Amino acid sequence: QVQLVESGGGLVQAGGSLRLSCAASGRTFGTYGMGWFRQAPGKEREFVATISAGGVATHYAGSVNGRFTISRDNANNMLYLQMNSLKPEDTALYYCAKTRGSAGASHLDDYDYWGQGTQVTVSS
Repeated sequence: QVQLVESGGGLVQAGGSLRLSCAASGRTFGTYGMGWFRQAPGKEREFVATISAGGVATHYAGSVNGRFTISRDNANNMLYLQMNSLKPEDTALYYCAKTRGSAGASHLDDYDYWGQGTQVTVSS
């Protein structure tokens, strides 16, 4: 059983930055991939970014590539998402999730544990 708790969301103006954090329970954090997803009102949950177990491999959705950076601290069971140059269309509930294996992944079905989400609102 893995518990994931997100934090760091908030209200920010367009062009601003936020850093999301995800704290994971358990002793095996460094053995599985992690990812960030987001869901805006009335829309489906969508992939944002993913990172492999060792943190070497990352992959981003085209809409955030170059603006967002995913990283992890395996010693402290933490996952991060640095979000820069935020746009109003980035407004959503952001979730962190654990993959079923050691690689990162971009499909919902490749994840088996999810956090409760943290709200990000970007004003224009």
